[in-house]
Amino acid sequence: MTAIYPDEVSRHCAAMTRSVEMPLWALVLLLGFAAVTFASHFLFPSVRWFFRKRMERLVAQLNTRLSRPIQPFKLARRYDMIERLIYDPEVSQAVSTYAKKNGVPEAVAFEKARSYAREIVPAFSAWTYFRLGSRIAELVSRSFYRVRVLNRDLQKIDELDPNATVVLVSNHRSNMDYVLLTFLASRNGALSYAVGEWARGWPLGPLVRAMGAYFIRRRDGNDLYRQVLEKYVEQATHAGVTQAVFPEGRLTLDARLAKARLGILKYIYDAHVDGDRDVIFVPVAMNYDRLLEDEVLIAAQTAGRGSFRVKFRRVFWGALKVWWVGRRERRSRYGNAAVRFGDPISLNDFGGDVQALADGLMGQISRDMPVLPVPLIAYLLQTQGDGVDLPTLEARLDRAMANLPERNIYLPRRRTSLAVQQSIALLEGRGVVIVQDEKVQIVEEKRNILVFYANSIDHLFRECSAEL
Repeated sequence: MTAIYPDEVSRHCAAMTRSVEMPLWALVLLLGFAAVTFASHFLFPSVRWFFRKRMERLVAQLNTRLSRPIQPFKLARRYDMIERLIYDPEVSQAVSTYAKKNGVPEAVAFEKARSYAREIVPAFSAWTYFRLGSRIAELVSRSFYRVRVLNRDLQKIDELDPNATVVLVSNHRSNMDYVLLTFLASRNGALSYAVGEWARGWPLGPLVRAMGAYFIRRRDGNDLYRQVLEKYVEQATHAGVTQAVFPEGRLTLDARLAKARLGILKYIYDAHVDGDRDVIFVPVAMNYDRLLEDEVLIAAQTAGRGSFRVKFRRVFWGALKVWWVGRRERRSRYGNAAVRFGDPISLNDFGGDVQALADGLMGQISRDMPVLPVPLIAYLLQTQGDGVDLPTLEARLDRAMANLPERNIYLPRRRTSLAVQQSIALLEGRGVVIVQDEKVQIVEEKRNILVFYANSIDHLFRECSAEL
């Protein structure tokens, strides 16, 4: 046993209480590491458990009122979904092929696939979707437009096979399409969208992911990327995730329906072939009295560009300016937004290929296109000549409606005179027409706006003329 003398004890105590000097940055770094270690081992697990329990209670509550409950696939952890995606046998084969084709190690190709998966896979939050997103969607939709559903066929979705995967297939008129569909479908369930690269940046990116949307590249997609995307769509389809697809791929610059692209539709079609769950497509036709981005689209078409880019700063300040004028003024500026839901198409009962499916869906959307007052007045003015007085315009409107399917037409209070009055006021406020001596004159510099809105329904008149 070693004896410890009092002077040695004193020296040990002095050493233990001696001050140590270190740079401030080192102290901050040390405290930071300590805080992260404490949080990761003690705080974060408790916080995650707390919020996980709250989320589970919210999902259970929502599923009691939703006609199509939230699927477990959407609620899975994003990390687990990414791992499941990149370790799929078909993706692994695509990784090997990519490595050989590009002369890179398979580890490099694998990390490439992982980066694609991180880019595509969403991070769905039930709270964000139903407590925040759907309420904002309703507020924005009702603030800008008088929203009209021309039929009540959302009930058709309630009556569909609860085990089937439902896919809403819509024309793409405006970026408001996402907002409007989210608002209308939120009582049935949560929609999953394919969103372009424009929404990947901050602050839209995290919000879009939390809403359950997945990002897709319209350009620069190689075979490995397409395989990862196809496999994600296949997994979501097999899991019964309700989806919304815009087959045109992008906004149409001239307001006419564009030819369907088979990308996402083909992935869903092929997933049905390999799966044991029915897939039911519901066509959705959408039209507006006025688009928020119509002048941008018209300018891109006039310049002969196939696409357009809008700076976020311009969008933000423009939206803030429009929001400032108040709901009543916005509604008078933008008029009506109308939606019509078509007859569901079940793939279990469908005998054609994917091209026939796309053609059939776009054909039904074309036939069901809502006819609103402004597009109708725009068509009459630019095809039958201007310089007419209001009573004559009302008479022309009555004759035109007699040749159109009644199910497609929406007029405020079913009154022709009110429709003409509101439409002319909206067009006059934009400087598209002027009213002199009770006659309507087109401002030539703005005629392209009339043509743009007339294009959305002129196919209905061509079909009616052919039948007559």
